[in-house]
Amino acid sequence: MSPFPLSLSTIFGHWGAYVVYLIIGFGFGYVLEIAGFGNSKKLAAQFYFKDLTVLKVMFSAIIVAMSLIFTASALGLLDYNLIWVNPTYLWPGILGGLIMGFGFIIGGFCPGTSMVAAATAKIDGIFFVLGVFFGIFLFGETVENYSVFWTSSYLGRFTLQDWLGLPTGVVVLIVIFMALFMFWGGEKLEVIFGGKNPASEPKWRYAAAGALVLVGVFALVMGQPTAEDRWARLAPEKNAVLANREVQIHPGELLEITSDTTLKVMMLDVRSEADYNLFHILDSRNIPLADLPNIVADLHFEPANTVFVTMSNDEEAATEAWKYLVAEAVPNVYILEGGINNWIATFGDDDLTKRFNAGAGDDQLCYIFDSALGERYSAAEPDAEEFELEYVPKVKLEIKRAPTSGGCG
Repeated sequence: MSPFPLSLSTIFGHWGAYVVYLIIGFGFGYVLEIAGFGNSKKLAAQFYFKDLTVLKVMFSAIIVAMSLIFTASALGLLDYNLIWVNPTYLWPGILGGLIMGFGFIIGGFCPGTSMVAAATAKIDGIFFVLGVFFGIFLFGETVENYSVFWTSSYLGRFTLQDWLGLPTGVVVLIVIFMALFMFWGGEKLEVIFGGKNPASEPKWRYAAAGALVLVGVFALVMGQPTAEDRWARLAPEKNAVLANREVQIHPGELLEITSDTTLKVMMLDVRSEADYNLFHILDSRNIPLADLPNIVADLHFEPANTVFVTMSNDEEAATEAWKYLVAEAVPNVYILEGGINNWIATFGDDDLTKRFNAGAGDDQLCYIFDSALGERYSAAEPDAEEFELEYVPKVKLEIKRAPTSGGCG
């Protein structure tokens, strides 16, 4: 068994994990302070091209983290799907970036560096932090007045590789070379506008740049794992789960959890549109198997109490959908036992007639429908109180979500 993913709570205990968080936070603030990022004059100097330290440090952090993330992903040590990537709201994001940029220029701080300045009792840092808190309060009190704009131009988990349509390794190398070019240009600007002596720059930076390029080339050559690659690593464990019928839930359990107000149930009907239109369970979504890759990123944004249930006419296509979602690290995924055929057999009525000698296990509908009424059959919305069903409950909610927020250093 792989030791990954590592859990600080498992290793150090609940309070021990908080001690680690405290140490990391203190270390981050300390590094910012000794780097001079608690000084608003140093921070503001970048906008006048006199001191580009902030640009160099922040972009160094970006490309180092990016390189390590995608290298670890290529080696199978990290599941990129489990890393929180802020959803993109294009125009609100652009406006927010402009507002923050103006605030940075005028005040000389970003939120993170202002905290460092305030912690060291710098008056301008304290006032900046107070302004941040006031801005947060003001935003919270007024956002409902422009909520339509605030939630507009939603693009989901939209990355550079999605935008450019290029392999991840190629994008990694492009970003590394772009950053190195900006570092070179920044040094030239510091000489011109800041009178800085280029000989004072450390020589080891060339070796560091070369190492980053090598890491980027490695990520490009290795490539990122596909869903098939991830499933191949999980198959020994997960095939046993399937064989033991641990994730195939009885129709009665699905009906029960849909009425549980503590859960959000998302039913993914992976059949063809024709079969879905003939009959489907109320509130299920028709996502044919081939379309799953188009929505899997959005599934990661669902609340932590979401239970996903895949369903097909029998179990064949639903099981393939389950394998794909599990490989893509979507949590709490189950399969409707026996599929739609079993659902109708459990909750069906006289309007639905079973086909003569209908084959079982071929993932075909076993019922005759006079009309394509979809969810307007009574079996699509059964009354739980009318049925007394015995089954073994199998749904166990696993809350495994990455942090749902981020910030500026």
